[in-house]
Amino acid sequence: MGFGHANAGYRRLFESDGLTFGAGFPLTGANRSSPDVDAEIRLAKHAESVGFDALWARDVPTYWPRFGDAGQTFDTWPWLTHVAANTDDVALGTSSVVLPLRHPIHVAKSAATVDRLSEGRLVLGVASGDRDPEYSAFGVDPDSRDEAFRHRFEAIRACWREEYPERESEWGSLEGDLDVVPKPTTETLPLLPTGNARQSREWIADNGDGWLFYHLPESTLESYIADWRELAGAKPFVIAVRVAFADDPTAEPEHLHLGYRAGVEWFREYFARLEGYGLDHVIVGLEDDDAERALSTFADDIVGEF
Repeated sequence: MGFGHANAGYRRLFESDGLTFGAGFPLTGANRSSPDVDAEIRLAKHAESVGFDALWARDVPTYWPRFGDAGQTFDTWPWLTHVAANTDDVALGTSSVVLPLRHPIHVAKSAATVDRLSEGRLVLGVASGDRDPEYSAFGVDPDSRDEAFRHRFEAIRACWREEYPERESEWGSLEGDLDVVPKPTTETLPLLPTGNARQSREWIADNGDGWLFYHLPESTLESYIADWRELAGAKPFVIAVRVAFADDPTAEPEHLHLGYRAGVEWFREYFARLEGYGLDHVIVGLEDDDAERALSTFADDIVGEF
């Protein structure tokens, strides 16, 4: 696809016409407590070596037991910096930074830093958030997060694109006497709104560099992608899918939360259908007691087909 401002990570994911695949942290599956760092890095290296195009980290500032998980636990920016230092070419993604809970200057500076340290591999999913108690913890009015998302999105872009930017909003003001450095490796980092982010599809199509969505039933996904193409042209569409391999490679699917348990043959056909709908990238959440085996199986039997 190749947008003019796209960085190396964005090109890795979207420049080809085929479907690409990324793996979501925590790769060890430990999403309620801190995962073993050495094991996570070993699996990240393995995922890159067997052909995954991206590694995606979630942004979950707090642990809310009622919600059920704490993401990959470690803060997004230092974690992706550590991953960058231990990998070579794989794209690094956020899925997704919750903009109403973060100051835009901090996001702009942190993301540009990771982008520089990774030689341009960072792609940013950005979201409005979905864990209710976090808004009061950060002093954010949940009813205004649609506006907060837009204002911070625009401010982050300004911090990257402009020297000594001037912006004023609910988060504060920049009056042209301060710059935010470093700047990213390209004019701006790619920003992919996640879900609806409390915005219209037209706004997402006009302002985003793609659309990152959750798992959807196939007929719904096909309709979403068709509508997206009408609004956004070639800008990429990305989804996240939970994958559990059945022991029987021919097993039919069982529904899981945000995904399926099925045989590898069904998954191969499933992703081929999604590619036919025009899907550009899948963030895979693998569920297996042997994470390395699952990554290898997915790479050998599915990634290799695309």
